[in-house]
Amino acid sequence: MRHSLAILGLVATAGLPATMARAEDYTYQTDMPPGVAAPDTVETRLGTLKFNYGYPDDQTAQILWDNLDFQRAVQSYLLALPPVNQAANRNAIRPLGPVNKTVPIFEQLVTPEQIFLTANDNTVYSWSWLDLKDGPLVVEVPPKVLGLVDDMWYKWVIDVGITGPDKGKGGKYLFLPPGWTGEVPKDGYVEVLRMPTFNPWLVWRSFLTDGDPTPGIDLVKKHTHFYPLGGAPEEMTYVDLSSKGYFNTVNPAGYAFWELLNQVVQEEPAESLDPVTAGFFASIGIEHGKPFAPDARMKKILSEAAAVGDATARTIAYHTRGKEFFIYDDSQWQVAFVGGYKFQSQPGVNNLDGANFFYFMATGVTPAMEMKMVGEGSQYAWTAHDKDGAALDGGKSYRLHLPKDVPVKDFWSVILYSNQTRSMIQTDQKHPSVSSQQTDLLVNDDGSVDVWFGPDAPAGKQANWVQTVPGQTWNAILRLYGPLDPWFDKSWRPGEIERVD
Repeated sequence: MRHSLAILGLVATAGLPATMARAEDYTYQTDMPPGVAAPDTVETRLGTLKFNYGYPDDQTAQILWDNLDFQRAVQSYLLALPPVNQAANRNAIRPLGPVNKTVPIFEQLVTPEQIFLTANDNTVYSWSWLDLKDGPLVVEVPPKVLGLVDDMWYKWVIDVGITGPDKGKGGKYLFLPPGWTGEVPKDGYVEVLRMPTFNPWLVWRSFLTDGDPTPGIDLVKKHTHFYPLGGAPEEMTYVDLSSKGYFNTVNPAGYAFWELLNQVVQEEPAESLDPVTAGFFASIGIEHGKPFAPDARMKKILSEAAAVGDATARTIAYHTRGKEFFIYDDSQWQVAFVGGYKFQSQPGVNNLDGANFFYFMATGVTPAMEMKMVGEGSQYAWTAHDKDGAALDGGKSYRLHLPKDVPVKDFWSVILYSNQTRSMIQTDQKHPSVSSQQTDLLVNDDGSVDVWFGPDAPAGKQANWVQTVPGQTWNAILRLYGPLDPWFDKSWRPGEIERVD
């Protein structure tokens, strides 16, 4: 009876009733391996789970299936932030004019009426979505722009303009659709791009000349063309988004989120998405070539998962953990790209929180916004907190001190954003920002600059003040265009945002 008694003791220790142990010897019988046996009951955050000699009862199985579907849905939500961000953006832009012939442009800069994730009001955006379903497309890029191409999954493809292969001279780029097997011209193009998705996003910024956007806009309108391979340039349609008033490109956080994800999954090649992410999406009913038709139970789970996913993304953004998010050890200023433009903690290892933070907060993935490129591209410092770590309160007054010699070749700016929409804060100001491009910027005697935030402007500081709204929290981005060495070696650093009331 030695083996039977041993098993009896082990099972009882594991929390199983003695009656579940064998009462007699068998020819093939050994001790239960440690840690293998399931107790008859397990107390968890899901409640009490019950097992019959390791077999979940029906109620336990239903609890665990619901939990697994919910877990996978929340993770799918976070993994889907990039393509759903893109889909909402594209779906808002596409109705503005004929596809591949329309260039939305902010001729009077972005205003708070336009809901775009962390857009700036310092440069003129040209914001185009292309469609390659009918074949290759020639894109003529204008000179003197700073731009990028991201695919529909929000992966960086190439830069165009100043940080791209045309070096700011402009030129022709050829976009080939997924799976293209036709002839590819060898000459006449700055780059030939084999796109992984049918829907590329092409965006660039042109710069002000002595505060005037017109020269840059004229270059864009003169030199921008999209046309099929073998075709010829045609007249383009330009839509001034600055004059549109309310215009939303930010995705919803409810059940509609899943419908946007399904749209992307159905429209793009299955092989354009990695198998693990595609597997998560398939596990909740979203799979290429198959209908998305959740039953009432799954709709309820997906709706709750969308709410929890949005709450999780907001927590990652506004209650950040991990020192890699911060620029300085003793500061509230954070980097925009955690783990670089690929969002990796090391090669081959994704930084999930870093990606979630960016795709919830922002648009535009390119190495030119995170790599050390002295005198080129741009760099960013972001914060939602004051010096002491408290949320920035629209009913309070604050000061940001920028020491002299801000390290930029071109210009710097500070713009305020809503924590709800992650778009420009909406107040009485058309431009909720302070910038070195301002002709009325107030500069201290020592060359430093103080920027003020609050419901009311400090006396005599109107030019350097951004209005805030009592009852609303906000965040700020410090941008440096053409950043110089003192930014990268940290010999120059911005002050913290400090309460002054």
